[in-house]
Amino acid sequence: MLILRGAPALSAFRHSKLLEQLSQKVPAVSGLYAEFAHFAEVTGVLTGDEQQVLARLLKYGPSVPVQEPTGRLFLVLPRFGTISPWSSKASDIARNCGLAKIQRLERGIAFYVAGEFSEAEAQLIADALHDRMTQIVVANLEQAAGLFSHAEPKPLTAIDILGGGRAALEQANSELGLALAEDEIDYLMNAFQGLKRNPHDIELMMFAQANSEHCRHKIFNASWDIDGQSQEKSLFGMIKNTYQMHNEGVLSAYKDNAAVIVGSVAGRFYPNPETRQYGAVQEPVHILMKVETHNHPTAIAPFPGPPPVPAAKSATKAPPGAAPSPRPASPVSPFPTCRSRASNSRGKCRTASLSASSPPSTS
Repeated sequence: MLILRGAPALSAFRHSKLLEQLSQKVPAVSGLYAEFAHFAEVTGVLTGDEQQVLARLLKYGPSVPVQEPTGRLFLVLPRFGTISPWSSKASDIARNCGLAKIQRLERGIAFYVAGEFSEAEAQLIADALHDRMTQIVVANLEQAAGLFSHAEPKPLTAIDILGGGRAALEQANSELGLALAEDEIDYLMNAFQGLKRNPHDIELMMFAQANSEHCRHKIFNASWDIDGQSQEKSLFGMIKNTYQMHNEGVLSAYKDNAAVIVGSVAGRFYPNPETRQYGAVQEPVHILMKVETHNHPTAIAPFPGPPPVPAAKSATKAPPGAAPSPRPASPVSPFPTCRSRASNSRGKCRTASLSASSPPSTS
């Protein structure tokens, strides 16, 4: 494993804010410095030229002189056994630049905290520096070798609900972190008792992910009762019913999470394939609305955490041999609000969306 120091990881504002937060938790904290740390899994010794290429690839960020770090090291890394979005992109770039010996690149942040504090206070600092869902904290750079450990796949494990009953499934729910609701546990018990077999851990994991809070299909398409009366339409059916009853001005709806409504006639500026000259062409300009709620973690995202990153999509369509016309795109960003928790059994906040205008896109 190769270890390469990187640029400072915090802007002056972020540094000041984080130092203030740490000082409030542990008054003994007197200083803070943070820099990126890069780790490379290699299959052989890099040549001098290869080392130069790798060094150039990993030279980014603010051009701030790198100081010699002092203080206690808190090295924040992606959880062992996972591959971060940054790693996926950086590893691909390295291989495309001819660094065939690079098996994988990964990045962490080395926090150096100055001051005299106890182990209990050190734990408070570590908790404030990382997201335990996606990251871990280690005490030295060499421990980062765990990022590249290759474990053998574990065999399937059966959960003995036929012998242990509901308690066995509840225990698996806790140990595997499935976060299954009571009605989901009831459903699984009935399903596998009907099949007369025990479920495997991978089956329960897939069920939990497919029916997670991230995906509302199970709720929207489920049958439901109001005051004991079974409803003819599902929740999604009721949403679609609005369109069926009042579809004036709607050209297309519920196709690939998108809809098209009637716009106005406007002059579109693009080249005429016959005259080869640009000009304004009067044509209908309809409005496309597309909803995309899935996670899109990338190396250019602010951070690869759980919130959905809006993915703006713009289509460029043209017949063969003709120049495409630019289409504007308008991204929509989600902002959480905690005004109501009553309808969510898991206590998560609802989401409100705000639209921001953007310049025309030609992608």
